Amino acid sequence: MRVPSDGNHDASPSTRSTRLARHRLINIDNGGTLTDICVMDGERVVRTKTLTTPHDLSQCLFDGLRKASEAVYGKEDLEALLLSTEAIRYSTTQGTNALVERKGPRLGLVVGGSLAVDRVRAADGATDLFDAVIGGRAIALSGESPEAEAVRAVGELAASGANRIVISIGGPERAQIEHHLKRKLLRSFPPHLLGALPILYAHEVADDANDVRRTWTALFNAFLHPAMERFLYSAEQKLREARAQSPLLVFRNDGHAGRVAKTIALKTYSSGPRGGMEGARVLAEHYGLKHLLSMDIGGTTTDIGLVDERGVRADRHGNVEGVATSFALCNVVSAGVGGSSIIRADGDRIAVGPESVGSAPGPACFGLGGTLATITDAFTLSGMLDPASFFGGKLRLDKERARQAIRTHVADPMKMGDMEAVSAMEAAWVKKVAGSLTDYTPIRRDTTLAAFGGAGALVACRVADAIGVKRVLIPGLAAVFSAYGIGFSDVGHSFSAPVAEATNSALAAAMDALLVQVSRAMFGEDAAIDDCRLVYTLEAATPDGQTVDYALQGQTLPAGIAPDATLSVSLTAIKRMPQAKLDGRFDEDGHQVAVTHDTRLVVIDGHQAELPLYRVSDQPKGVAVSAAGPAVLEEDFFTGRIDAGWHFQINSAGDILLSRREENEQ
Repeated sequence: MRVPSDGNHDASPSTRSTRLARHRLINIDNGGTLTDICVMDGERVVRTKTLTTPHDLSQCLFDGLRKASEAVYGKEDLEALLLSTEAIRYSTTQGTNALVERKGPRLGLVVGGSLAVDRVRAADGATDLFDAVIGGRAIALSGESPEAEAVRAVGELAASGANRIVISIGGPERAQIEHHLKRKLLRSFPPHLLGALPILYAHEVADDANDVRRTWTALFNAFLHPAMERFLYSAEQKLREARAQSPLLVFRNDGHAGRVAKTIALKTYSSGPRGGMEGARVLAEHYGLKHLLSMDIGGTTTDIGLVDERGVRADRHGNVEGVATSFALCNVVSAGVGGSSIIRADGDRIAVGPESVGSAPGPACFGLGGTLATITDAFTLSGMLDPASFFGGKLRLDKERARQAIRTHVADPMKMGDMEAVSAMEAAWVKKVAGSLTDYTPIRRDTTLAAFGGAGALVACRVADAIGVKRVLIPGLAAVFSAYGIGFSDVGHSFSAPVAEATNSALAAAMDALLVQVSRAMFGEDAAIDDCRLVYTLEAATPDGQTVDYALQGQTLPAGIAPDATLSVSLTAIKRMPQAKLDGRFDEDGHQVAVTHDTRLVVIDGHQAELPLYRVSDQPKGVAVSAAGPAVLEEDFFTGRIDAGWHFQINSAGDILLSRREENEQ
């Protein structure tokens, strides 16, 4: 991990030719509460944060870029920053949040062939979602006169309030039938007329032989598309107007990036957390960690993932809201607990989330109009968060507002004093985070917990103790780690197609067709297919639901495929992008005792304690340092409490390792 910028600024470019030298990489992760920006320039990384503006995401995008330009040049110079940038990679939770909150278009569904509406609604985990986004706007074609029936069905769905329609035909002739229906419906509902309905055909999104999975893939994409399209195309245009010389690249859940015009909406689902997992993957490889469990704690959620011997945990048919799709997606679980999660008395217990105050109005201590209690308010009142230095000194915390929110919503209803309530809030918050981690995966003896996100380091020792983990890794760029992780992605595109029969000739035909598809996609990314790495994978799915993946080296079927298996082949093309490099090791020879110049009065378990304060910025650069808890560890964008029995080491690269020491080791 590279150490964050120490505040030494580049000289402002003096000539236009200097400005046109494009060498920087910008990574942006747009979250529900905060938007993170990393500017990578060789070994130097500059990072900053800005409050997300949900009413207009382009505002926080440009707010962040302006702040980043000030950090780079010593004064705001957005044009210089954009002119010197080779690539901008961007992830956003806008589509994900829209789906979670069910805020999107009213979908209509037309099915036919061997596919019935009830089968789609009855898919695992789909019933409630179906009722929320489709409801009664679903029609099945009888098959007697499919073209005429489709015209009537679209008219009925439009009259019932649908403003986007998905058509999905079941069976092996799905593509041909959907093509016929498309021609008929284009004549009946020309897209240039006012009031024309966007119609999406399922096989065009994913040509998956599983009818239900393919239908849900198209439904999800139709639901997410409008919000993503409006914002991303608008952002791309505004970047052009601001003199950006490089295209906006959208980082996706499959771990690759691509231009806006080459990206489908569904693959942006949970893409921010996948950025964190790309960073976790690189950390695990660099430090030789065999079981790295990650908790990315932001304002609204804790995103949980795993890197083990097989790499990043992913699902061949990724789940969205518990429903299987046709695409491989990273297996990241989002738990409703974060720095801005609402904490309140609920009878005789303290409830945490899943509702969040977000960035607007934010926690009460932000002084932006929020009146509800959060863990950020609790740690402000406890003294752990410094009102003067929080958020790099750019956001002053109001301790009295935090106190009032906690008294109103926790302390008074629970008949507790202020400090007792603070400790009870911490315990409830830790319990929910820890429970989410153990629900996700069993804890092993060699498990290391990676803690990142703005709230990941807060009480990482308590979370680790709760789940039985003795090592916690806090990346040096923990507060913007998902944005940083995006910097390890390449430009890539994947396509899949069914194999008509279990013969080498059928496999070759499918592979040749995929090569044409992926060549066109990569051409749109200014990449020649001969310069890309190609990965072919064959999937064999048996009627009982079992699947086996085979890596293909040529156009020959591998041995051992079940005779009743349904075959499909996928092709991924990857164009290598410039990436950051990691250095540094732990347990380095000659590490020094960490430097501390101050103390902080902190409430722990209801009692005040004066703890040494270790600021990351005060530590000597390029030298490993260490110290023991209890203590407070702080940098511009995160604060962590190191509890008694824990030892921390900051290596020469800026990464932080917390280790639980047994009593006989103290």
